[in-house]
Amino acid sequence: MVCIGDWMSPPGRLRDRPTISKETIVPVRTSAPVGAPIWIDLASSDVNRSKEFYAGVFGWTFESSGPEFGGYTNAFCNGKPVAGLNFNDPQWNVPDAWATYLHTTDAKATLEKAVAAGGVACAEGPPEPMQIGDRGWMGMLSDPTGAFVGLWQPAGHRGFEVVNGNGAPTYFQLTTREYGKALDFYREVFDWNIETVSDTDEFRYSTANFDGEALLGVMAMDVEPSWFFFLGADDVDKTVQLVLDNGGSVIRDAEDTPYGRLASVADSTGAGFNLSSLD
Repeated sequence: MVCIGDWMSPPGRLRDRPTISKETIVPVRTSAPVGAPIWIDLASSDVNRSKEFYAGVFGWTFESSGPEFGGYTNAFCNGKPVAGLNFNDPQWNVPDAWATYLHTTDAKATLEKAVAAGGVACAEGPPEPMQIGDRGWMGMLSDPTGAFVGLWQPAGHRGFEVVNGNGAPTYFQLTTREYGKALDFYREVFDWNIETVSDTDEFRYSTANFDGEALLGVMAMDVEPSWFFFLGADDVDKTVQLVLDNGGSVIRDAEDTPYGRLASVADSTGAGFNLSSLD
């Protein structure tokens, strides 16, 4: 998984009228805008080891969904859903990695639209979402540039309910070699409202805006196409040390940027993610 080739991060913050409870400083949201990130989950070759890592770094707690859901584990930040963990079967022959899911109100129609626009559904046969009990419907696809992204149509499970706090998502980004093709695809399939930040030979970057907020970005870069995200950190440097203390590694050292203090790290099984200060 490519985390960061060059810093470009949070011009905006994830937001859907979050409220601050008296018990926690982590903003809580009840829904995600359609087309915006709604869920993240980790494919881990050692789920118990991953649980120990994220508990040690962010204080996450965990709850198994039971055998009827394949042992899928839900993670909680300050008591609210934040992410999922699933076993990365060796026969899949893919490295441990995080996946980002975008909100749709009709997973089947969105999958069909994505395939018509040049995407590739990950499941064999006609593009069909998978129903996850009474929780919702999911789909996985590869966009036309080769980046994998998920779909989530919520029912009983509304996605991550914490944002912009320690251990909670703050921002998402797609990096791709085929920048224009990516923008066209997501605009057509997810109806993104795209704003160009820079369009020069040296630097091409756009944001997708939802209700006036830039919740994610698309960056042109000669790297393997991938989605990644930032988790908030009260103190980025201390969190980097916690990553190391809990068996993770540093991909890019913490540094100050116009968007806050940022770092790129990997967890104890090698899955990459990024850290962002909460200033």
